[in-house]
Amino acid sequence: MKRPPALANAVDRGLAPFRGRRAAGLLPQARLGGPMPWVIAIMVALTVVAAGGALALSNMVSTASGDLAGSATVQIIEPDAGQRAAQVEAVQEVLAQDPAVEGFRVVPEEDIAELLEPWLGTGEEVEAVPLPALVDVELRDGAGRDDYARLEAAMREVAPRARIDAQSDWLAPVLSALSALKWMALALILMLGFVGAAAVWLAARNALGGNRKTIEVVHLLGGSDDQVARIFQRSILLDAIIGGVLGFVAGVLAMSLLARQFAALQSGMVAGGTLTAMDWVLIALVPLFAIAIAVYTARMTVLSSLRKSL
Repeated sequence: MKRPPALANAVDRGLAPFRGRRAAGLLPQARLGGPMPWVIAIMVALTVVAAGGALALSNMVSTASGDLAGSATVQIIEPDAGQRAAQVEAVQEVLAQDPAVEGFRVVPEEDIAELLEPWLGTGEEVEAVPLPALVDVELRDGAGRDDYARLEAAMREVAPRARIDAQSDWLAPVLSALSALKWMALALILMLGFVGAAAVWLAARNALGGNRKTIEVVHLLGGSDDQVARIFQRSILLDAIIGGVLGFVAGVLAMSLLARQFAALQSGMVAGGTLTAMDWVLIALVPLFAIAIAVYTARMTVLSSLRKSL
């Protein structure tokens, strides 16, 4: 078997300095020409997007839950405008006297008509429909279901068709769906990590198979399994660094594009999903974790295979 030039030189020196670049030269290198850097780049990019989405959804749910905690809306349904106005005044007195109420505000009819404009239109169409009176209520911290029930009972004594709705109740399905998406994004991150480790495992196994004769000669000349594993570690480390940087840049660009698209919605709930400085620190750790997983997987794969076969 013809020896590679690097191996021939190493034999002449007695394999004393079997480490670093000199040891890595014993095995062929094909970084950007091979698939591994690009596989790692794709995995890192997808993980960055998934992590950013999970953190944004988590912030969105937390912000919305905090804003809606203790918020409620009182609806006074009365076709007669005069009676409706009188009931609004009576409901305000009930709210002002209740110790659980921190503040309240009567929503102007113009605002209600503007909210219903997409469905009812403007002008005569709105005037033909009796609009309910709305009162936004802010309850004190610690208010529970008993306080809502007491308030509704007291208001119905002066406004028989009045009802109070906690804003967190009608938005609960939306927050539940956002939480489900967050957990799905976290599950996707775990799956991507597993797939990335599997790809490194396959690449290391293929590299071992393609260089088995060279590795056998290295063993015969006194090289240990740990020294051989370090050669593969060095190779996968450089590939992982290149792929991690490319994937991180691609992932951040994709997140910026998505952020612009969602910002165009001009929704208060979407604005609550802004990433914080700590979120960006966690996202920046993604390529570092990818590099660590790739190097560790390559090392364990090589050592395990060598112990079984050689």
